[in-house]
Amino acid sequence: MLRPATTPPHLATLILLSALTVVSLNMFLPSLAAIAEDFQADYALVNLSIAGYAAMTAILQLVMGPLSDRYGRRPVILAALVIFILASLGCLLAPDIWTFLAFRLLQGIIITGYAVSMAAIRDTAPPQKAAALMGYVAMWWAVGPMLAPLAGGTLDALFGWRANFWAFVGFGVVLAALCWADLGETNAARSTTTFTAQLRSYPELLHSRRFWGYSLCLASSVGAFYIYIGGAPLVATTLFAMSPAALGLALGSSTAGFILGSFLSGRFAQRFALTTMMIAGRLVACAGLALGLALAAAGRADVFSFFGACALLGLGNGLSLPGANAGALSVRPQLAGSAAGLSGALTVGGGAAMSALAGAVLTPANAAPAVLAMMLLASLLGLAAALSVLWIDRREGPARAEAGDQGGPL
Repeated sequence: MLRPATTPPHLATLILLSALTVVSLNMFLPSLAAIAEDFQADYALVNLSIAGYAAMTAILQLVMGPLSDRYGRRPVILAALVIFILASLGCLLAPDIWTFLAFRLLQGIIITGYAVSMAAIRDTAPPQKAAALMGYVAMWWAVGPMLAPLAGGTLDALFGWRANFWAFVGFGVVLAALCWADLGETNAARSTTTFTAQLRSYPELLHSRRFWGYSLCLASSVGAFYIYIGGAPLVATTLFAMSPAALGLALGSSTAGFILGSFLSGRFAQRFALTTMMIAGRLVACAGLALGLALAAAGRADVFSFFGACALLGLGNGLSLPGANAGALSVRPQLAGSAAGLSGALTVGGGAAMSALAGAVLTPANAAPAVLAMMLLASLLGLAAALSVLWIDRREGPARAEAGDQGGPL
């Protein structure tokens, strides 16, 4: 019988928890048409299993973060995994589209795995080490979007679309057992106030200029990527006449850049200040996108210049995001879970807004320069946010939490 863990989790456990949040988002994308056919539903309605899921994760992060501050990381993540398993079973056994969608939205509870993993890292490591660890988590987390649709499509081809949800049940059971045995409580300073009072901690974060600087850097950096995934297919098909297979390969350029950037963050985040890593990443992204935009404006855009610029965006995001994440969670260490939830919700919401704006602006005629220009504007906003944190640090000195914080080993 597995004994409950009493020590902090291994990094591999947190990597798997974080990865499941993105695997559950896109693993069954190849099955959307089959689900629509099986339930005799419109494809647009079935697509709510993606858009609605994303919206639900943004809302749930606002609740699950404070819950983990109030009751601890361990009970919250174990409860979330149990709910995820039950929701996956509900999707698997759903007799109609509305039942399926209801349980699919409930599956969004797994976003707790990402928010609590970030908070657990911050509980047990000082800011710069936390940024390094988050870089390694992000590196492996990015592999999920690359492999999950392939695995999901294979399962669908062999056993039907419901096989994806059997897989989710299995993932949930394995991770629940792993967390039971490995994820000991990391939140030593749990609040003794009521949960309602804990929710009132949000204004303490919202009144922090540092928190806004870190969070806006996160939201704008991820927003630039949302613009990319929404606009790049239009550029590829209308300007470059790429086949679906070639497009799939080219779209991986940004992810490959992100993996490299996250690896570099893991290697160097402990040697440099959080703001240094954030600014370096924003400069790399802005420089690459500015060059790509200049070539597009001059009529010299091609596959390599466009997707090369997007690869540099990914590299810059990989360099910036771990430091921005660690910084947001370090403004008030006792509220790390709340900060993880709030910054996560702001990031998802901001990214969705930028993606919607891109969809309204892009046309086949302006696709390449418009996509690059909007990604550049989002990246410049991230650079401005990072510079604002640097300005605050130089004017007021480093935050007390960052200057004297001592985290335990992870």
